[in-house]
Amino acid sequence: MSKKSYRQAINEAMRQEMERDERVILMGEDVAGGTGAAGDQDAWGGPMGVTKGLRPQFGPDRVLDTHLAEISFVGAAAGAALTGLRPIVELMFVDFMGVCFDQILNQTAKFRYMFGGKAVTPLTIRTMYGAGFRAASQHSQCLYPVFTHIPGLKVVLPSNAYEAKGLLIQAIRDDDPVVFFEHKAMYDDEMEVPDEPYAIPFGEANVTREGDDVTIVAFGRMVNFANEAADNLARRGISCTVVDPRTTSPLDTETILETVAETGRLVVVDEAHPRCGMAGDIAGLVAEHAFDSLKAPIKLVTAPHAPVPFSPALEDIYIPGVDKIEAAVAAVLDHDRKVAAE
Repeated sequence: MSKKSYRQAINEAMRQEMERDERVILMGEDVAGGTGAAGDQDAWGGPMGVTKGLRPQFGPDRVLDTHLAEISFVGAAAGAALTGLRPIVELMFVDFMGVCFDQILNQTAKFRYMFGGKAVTPLTIRTMYGAGFRAASQHSQCLYPVFTHIPGLKVVLPSNAYEAKGLLIQAIRDDDPVVFFEHKAMYDDEMEVPDEPYAIPFGEANVTREGDDVTIVAFGRMVNFANEAADNLARRGISCTVVDPRTTSPLDTETILETVAETGRLVVVDEAHPRCGMAGDIAGLVAEHAFDSLKAPIKLVTAPHAPVPFSPALEDIYIPGVDKIEAAVAAVLDHDRKVAAE
């Protein structure tokens, strides 16, 4: 066990799986070093340095630096998966999915179904998402709800370095296509992470805080904000359960419904847009299956239905923050008092 950053945990997961299984290959733009100093590829490794050192260790046959055409190299990775390899392909920013969406939506996600379960597609698509990095609207979107909507894809949202390593190892070993979302504002976040390989199963939520008053369901980076809000509220005598689903497909509905049954109140925190997002999906799930448990209306804390602004001041307001989560919790707790007053 040693302290590792989110970036280092992801790098270690890929390195250990490539050492374990020679079928694992890596493809993407700049993953091999890009246009860095000649002969010093180890100093690079993509725009965030996540793949640093992999090309020198595994060579050009297993770490392939691609051209700037997602439409071709994502399709090539899907084809490689069908032939028996286990590719990790880096879609540098999830905003670029529009260039290769046909390969993901109409091909990769459907292979198992089109061929009667006889074809497996062990493809892992790593991609960056999220606001807070001053990268403007073309590089900051949270599009995991789009992929969650597509049958045949598994969608992963690690909230810390420990989860990032375990969930990525699980993704690489999985026989279905997985879209693995890495929040670009979390790469330097550090925590204790086991040095040895380990896998975290998909579809098993993590309860990061336990309380009696309100359930908070949060995704990705928002889990850390929810934990901070829960800690602040605990000092005021309000106890919250925080649920980190870890994966949106498959989704651990059982844990969410169980915690809502215990607290009777729900706040959902989602950095994605509110329309057709995960917040609305969780709210609908609870309203359908646990309505009788609710003591107050469900509150959603999301980004607005607008592109991510480039202005730092506006971007900070755009992102769902700790103060907004605390206000939502206070609102659902105030409901009982308002009803009594009426």
